[in-house]
Amino acid sequence: MILSHTFEEYARIIKAFHGSTAPGLMIGGFMVDLAYRNLPEGGLYDVICETAKCLPDAVQLLTPCSIGNQWLRIIDTGRFALAFYDKNTGKGIRVYIDAPRLDAWPQIKGWFMKLTPKSGQDEARLMKEIEEAGSSLCSVETIEVSLDRMKKQKGGAIALCPSCGEPYPSLRGAICPACRGGILPYRSGPRKGNGTIIRDCIGK
Repeated sequence: MILSHTFEEYARIIKAFHGSTAPGLMIGGFMVDLAYRNLPEGGLYDVICETAKCLPDAVQLLTPCSIGNQWLRIIDTGRFALAFYDKNTGKGIRVYIDAPRLDAWPQIKGWFMKLTPKSGQDEARLMKEIEEAGSSLCSVETIEVSLDRMKKQKGGAIALCPSCGEPYPSLRGAICPACRGGILPYRSGPRKGNGTIIRDCIGK
C-alpha cells in the first residue's frame, strides 16, 4: 500500500496527473508513505524535495503540501530525497534512496543509476520490482531544519512595472525581474491595443 492506495490505484492517479506512470513517481509514493510511518500523527509538516524530478509530484498528490501553498520547497541538490519537518519546531525526518540497497533490484538499479539505456529497459519488470521493493530501497534519518532559513517570502505591495506595465511585487525591485532580463527563456512580441513591446526577457 501507498498510504491508502494500492499500487495499481496509485499508478492510475499518477498517470492522470503526471502523464505517465513514471518510475520515479512510483518510488516517490513509497517514500512519502515511509515518511508518514516514521512521523508522529497529527503534526503539521512542511516538505523539502532535493530534486525537481518526479518526487515533488508524489508529495503534491499524497499530502496537503504543494509548491503553490509553499508547504513544499524544492532545493535541488540532485539527490532523490525528501524531508518532512514540523512547521513549529523544525524537527523531522529525511527519506533517501540508499544506494547499496539497489543491488538487490537489478531493473531498478539499471534504471536509477542510468546503467541501462532506455531502449534496453523492460518497463513491466521494472514496475514489478518497484512494487516488490517498495520502501525497502530507502533509509530514514532524523533532521532538524533551520526555520529561519525556511521563512516564507513576503510579496509586499504590488506595483506596476514602468517597463511592461504588469503588476508585480514591489520588493522585487524598481522594475519587474522579467524586464531586468535573463530570467525567462522567451521574448514577447507587440501588445494588442497599445503596441508596447516588452523588454527582451532572455538577456544579452
